[in-house]
Amino acid sequence: MLYYLLTSFASEVSALNVFRYLTTRTGGAILTALVFIFIFGPKIISLLKVKQGKGQPIRTDGPQRHLVEKQGTPTMGGLMILSGVFVATIMWADLSNLYVWAVLFVLLGFGAIGFYDDFLKVTRASVRGFSSRLRLLSEFAIAAVAVACFMWIGAKPLASSLAVPFLKDVLIYFGPFFILIGVLVIVGAGNAVNITDGLDGLAIVPVMIAAGSYGLIAYLVGNAVFAEYLQLHFVRGTGELAIICGALVGAGLGFLWFNAPPAMIFMGDTGSLSLGGALGAIAVAVKHEIVLAIIGGLFVLETVSVIVQVISFKMTGKRVFAMAPLHHHFEQKGWKEPTIVIRFWIIAFVLALIGLSTLKLR
Repeated sequence: MLYYLLTSFASEVSALNVFRYLTTRTGGAILTALVFIFIFGPKIISLLKVKQGKGQPIRTDGPQRHLVEKQGTPTMGGLMILSGVFVATIMWADLSNLYVWAVLFVLLGFGAIGFYDDFLKVTRASVRGFSSRLRLLSEFAIAAVAVACFMWIGAKPLASSLAVPFLKDVLIYFGPFFILIGVLVIVGAGNAVNITDGLDGLAIVPVMIAAGSYGLIAYLVGNAVFAEYLQLHFVRGTGELAIICGALVGAGLGFLWFNAPPAMIFMGDTGSLSLGGALGAIAVAVKHEIVLAIIGGLFVLETVSVIVQVISFKMTGKRVFAMAPLHHHFEQKGWKEPTIVIRFWIIAFVLALIGLSTLKLR
């Protein structure tokens, strides 16, 4: 909205032409989301404390110190993040762009699923939310709508193909079956971030790193000149997704202010599921689906640790890790929470650099 307002006066005030630039509007989105959460964050936390009473239920089978240190902390902090991202995007993005609306649909849809799950956990004072099957079906339905939209908007055959990193001319064409590939990326990303969110500040910084990386990718892929120079697949219109990525970074910074150890609030499934889903949707839109497994490699490692643990225990009765996901394994090994969190941030940063290298190494 602010984008339209400012540019409408550009013919009279030439200085306002700066707001036509994607980089300027991305910076505006970062600051808007950050300031929004700084202003409204304390009020949201106070409200959630009153409404939730005992806060997020803590797993009794998890690390025992959590029962003492994290008891009573409110959840659903994802509402802060979603609000900041939505407001910033509406203010700075080109709202005629369907890619923007498709990604917002995933962000808010997955957020609604996570909110309902958090709501049931808080009201029942239980770590169990609603049916896993129903939850997954809902996620698949939302993701399928978004992927179908991407396939409809995008140029053929690129929109129905899987791009291979490091190889500039290789496309794996799936046709209508690409909708299944896209859905798996989006749902997988949402649940991978959800699994990672287990320690104060652990998930939000890797999400910001991934969002910043995909903001750059969206900007380059959506620009015909840069895409040709870097030999990337040009996807017209996806540059606007840099606005959402910027909003994710700004909202993440604001949330981290309150989520830094010791956390005043947890993002809950409301935040983790929606943020992961949004990253997955952006990856599908800009045709860098496989690269998400590199840039978001930390989320992949956490998810794989759970899968390996379950398979090993069911087949042999033995556990590979002291506890899964992986961050709990290191807790059980005696690592302090800040040590785990900061080292995982470093891993996320290094993986993002490796993922971004695929833009040039072709």
